[in-house]
Amino acid sequence: MADQDRTPKYEEGSLSLIGAVALGTGVMIGAGIFALTGQMAEMTGPLFPLAFLAAAIIVSFSAYSYVKMSNTYPSAGGIGMYLQKAYGSTLPTAFHALLMYFSMVIAQSFLARTFGSYTLELFDLGDRTLFVPLLGVGLLLAAFLINLSANKLIETVASVLGFIKIGGIIVFGVVGVFIADSIDMGTGGDAPPPTLSGFLGATALGILAFKGFTTITNSGSELKNPKRNLGKAIMISIALCVVIYALVGFAVASNLSLSEIIETQDYSLAAAARPALGEAAVGFTVILAMLATAGGIIASVFAVSRMLAMLTEMKLVPHRHFHMPGSLQKHTLVYTIVLGLMLTAFFDLSRIAALGIIFYLIMDIAIHWGVLRHLRKSVGANAIIPTIAILLDVLVLGGFVWVKAIADPLVLIVAVTVMAALLIGEWLFLANSNSSTDSHHTHSH
Repeated sequence: MADQDRTPKYEEGSLSLIGAVALGTGVMIGAGIFALTGQMAEMTGPLFPLAFLAAAIIVSFSAYSYVKMSNTYPSAGGIGMYLQKAYGSTLPTAFHALLMYFSMVIAQSFLARTFGSYTLELFDLGDRTLFVPLLGVGLLLAAFLINLSANKLIETVASVLGFIKIGGIIVFGVVGVFIADSIDMGTGGDAPPPTLSGFLGATALGILAFKGFTTITNSGSELKNPKRNLGKAIMISIALCVVIYALVGFAVASNLSLSEIIETQDYSLAAAARPALGEAAVGFTVILAMLATAGGIIASVFAVSRMLAMLTEMKLVPHRHFHMPGSLQKHTLVYTIVLGLMLTAFFDLSRIAALGIIFYLIMDIAIHWGVLRHLRKSVGANAIIPTIAILLDVLVLGGFVWVKAIADPLVLIVAVTVMAALLIGEWLFLANSNSSTDSHHTHSH
């Protein structure tokens, strides 16, 4: 019979600095570069490589609060724990932690559909609308099985895929720039003129390409020497990604016209390889994308299920184990995968990305506000940097919402509906928990 111990298992010192960087860059590079390039080009035209750079600058300001908090409170709950330190066991903590949880589940679905989009460039199976979600669902199920195994295997798989992927993408970028006839992007006839709101919207999407650094914060209690290594792992991951994204942005921009990038937005790297290097390069790029998205999902599922387990332990979210055996973290893993499967099956890439970025930025603002208002002294933070981070977040969120309000208002309606449901549900749950000392529906019954 499976072990009935419900407590999450965390292995202290089981994650090395290199392992943490591989986890972080694994999540970052998987989402960002393969699917967002085309969407960002659609929003801001030829300025899209600069939007990646603007996103990196904003994320560097953001990372400051996370580094300060993780140095003071290294924990496997990462963001859930930081919110609790700032706001206590209250509705704001539960609401913003769940926004982060959903934005991470959304990122997995995004990766899963990206995997499907690229795989179909290798095998022409016909109907993309059917096979993209099908392949994505298959990948999520495989990631679920790997995540049922031990930490060492997850770290090994994510690290190996991470190194292959980073090496491969650097090769793609260098060769693409090297053989391009010019660094200029051909605009094509129907290219959108760059606007400020479009640039801000593209920058918001670019932040999705970097937000994988938060995955590292969730590994705090498992990292060797976390006080020294956590901040290091975050900054190394962001710096690596800036270099890689800049290379790839130029490679894509110099091999495809803007209208071609937009037309092939779900698989633009494979499309950019075709005119430059022929079908063999398309195969290379597609296999890279498959490895990158698979590695990203494995790393992300690991972190997200951890975070939900932590919130459950903090009695901030309701939990039912539906007669499942095993630890609490195994149950949160099941919930995470089921949610991801539903999103992957029913939402397209640009809508998944839009929901993810709205939820993430709102949560990010709450983290910086918590540091400013409640934790500045205890974590030793300078007030100016979180203030700038909040202003930048509000600016790009505003630009992004404006673009979506014009182009796809349904996404905003879904986002507001989900947030309202979370707020009401959590308010009822916490009110109920506080009023009854009777703990029959907590996990220990």
